[in-house]
Amino acid sequence: MCAETPDYKDTLNLPQTDFPMRAGLPKREPEWLARWERLGVYDRLREKEGRAPFTLHDGPPYANGHLHIGHAL
Repeated sequence: MCAETPDYKDTLNLPQTDFPMRAGLPKREPEWLARWERLGVYDRLREKEGRAPFTLHDGPPYANGHLHIGHAL
């Protein structure tokens, strides 16, 4: 039996990346809100108020065949 406990992270093939582990969402949210305000995103949503919603059924193929009324639950 081995006396020292192996460090299991050394046995994994983990990806190497320069990306930070956290996105810093609380810090970045004000930037996104300011950008949406600058682009008038909310104004465009208000213009569409009262209109029929647009629905696009898109995605991977269904395991049980083509899209049917049962998917609309």
